[in-house]
This record gives sequence, structure tokens and C-alpha cells, in this order.
Amino acid sequence: MPLQPLRREMRSTRCPFACNSAAVRVRDLNWFQLEEYLHDDDRIVLPIGSTEQHAYLSLETDNILAERVAAEAADPLAVPVLPVLAYGLTPSFGAYPGSPTLRAATLIAVVQDLLDALHAQGFRRVLIVKGHGGNAPADAARREWGAAHEDAEVLFHNWWIGPRVWQLVQELDPGASHASWMENFPWTRLPGVELPVERKEPLAQPLPTAPAAMRELAGDGQYGGFYALPDEDVLRVWAAGVEETRELLEHGWSGALRAGNG
Repeated sequence: MPLQPLRREMRSTRCPFACNSAAVRVRDLNWFQLEEYLHDDDRIVLPIGSTEQHAYLSLETDNILAERVAAEAADPLAVPVLPVLAYGLTPSFGAYPGSPTLRAATLIAVVQDLLDALHAQGFRRVLIVKGHGGNAPADAARREWGAAHEDAEVLFHNWWIGPRVWQLVQELDPGASHASWMENFPWTRLPGVELPVERKEPLAQPLPTAPAAMRELAGDGQYGGFYALPDEDVLRVWAAGVEETRELLEHGWSGALRAGNG
């Protein structure tokens, strides 16, 4: 088929972004739809997580939560969500199989490379939704990048420690931390895996950095708190996380950029 007729055929079968607002994950979109979207808006969401031990929960807990909270927050706003960056900074978990780590320099380079590419394609407002505490260098990376790109803005959101989320956590189980009930949602549980019923005392601080010492201290990998709470409680926490992320995506931008698009 000649190139020009093929191009016309492809364009005739595309669907504007707005015709399928439920499909905010870019895996459910094509490039025609994103190009159409960029005519009216310049926001996009980049979730970042880590593949690492979460005791009895999925090794991809951070990835699942970061991408899902981003997608649920973005859905009513019809803002596209990129696939989660599934590897992060987790060197102290090296003694737990299935917990690969990046170096800090690699994480910084990847984040800034992605921001460069998105900027070149026309995206000017990027919300990074962080699902892993060890990825703090990504915040420094976006600040450095932002200082060199005055026509763009990058926000950084630790979804699990937003004010309303953290208030609920403290009300339900002060001391809850990594791999506890606060990461135990229906979508991070593994079928057939039973969890301890007792509450684990929070680990003594500061935590060791050496992998063997971390495994000796943390044992099953949970840092403290109950392993599970009723879904009624954990879903309240989840709803607060989605709401806070959505508020930032909708209203968190500086006035100049917000007035231009979205």
C-alpha cells in the first residue's frame, strides 16, 4: 500500500483522547490520541516505584500503588499517565531476592532523560507520583531540571505521606511503616498467602544500610505495625491518597502555566 493512503487510513481510524477519557494509561492509547490531547493540555503523570521486598505482599507493591493512585487521580481530569518506572533506589534490600536496585546517579539520569523527552514532545507540566521512599534523589533531579527549564514545571508527590493520608495512618496505627497494613490493599495482596495477625513492633532506628544487616534486623521485611487492617480502614486511606493526588494534578501548578493550558 502506498505510504500516503496508509497514512490517511491510520488517521481515519484514530480516536481523539476525549472520546475515551477512561483510558488515561498510555498503554491504552496511541500516539495520535496523545498528539490530539496536546492541542488542549500539556499535563502528564509519571509514577515512579521500586521492585523490592514487601514481606508477604507483592514485590511490585510500590509500582502497583504508584501507578494505580496516579491513574485513579487522573481519570476524571483525562490526564495521561505513563507506565510506572519500576526500578528505584533500594540497596539495603539486596539480601532479599527480587529486589534489584539502581544507583542514585542512574535514577537521576533516567528521570532527567524522561523529562527531556517529554518536554521535547510538548509536555510542560509533569507530576511525578512517588511510590517508594528510597527514590528521594528523583526529587533533587526534577528540581535541578526545572531550574533549567523555565517554561515547564515538575511537581513531586509522595502519595502515602500526604497530610490527610498520614493523619489517617496515625489515627489507625501509629508506627505503621514499610510492608505493613498501609501498603496492604486488595491489589497488592497475593492469593493464598497468610499474614501474621499480631502487630510488629517498629524497627529500631537508624536502620542499617548493609543488606545482610538489614535482613537480620527486619526479618520478614516488615518495618512495624499491623500486617493487615479491615478493608474499610485501608480504603479510607486509599481514597484520601487519590484525592490529594488529584488536587495537586488539577490545582498545584503555578499561575502562569495553569493559565496557558488545562
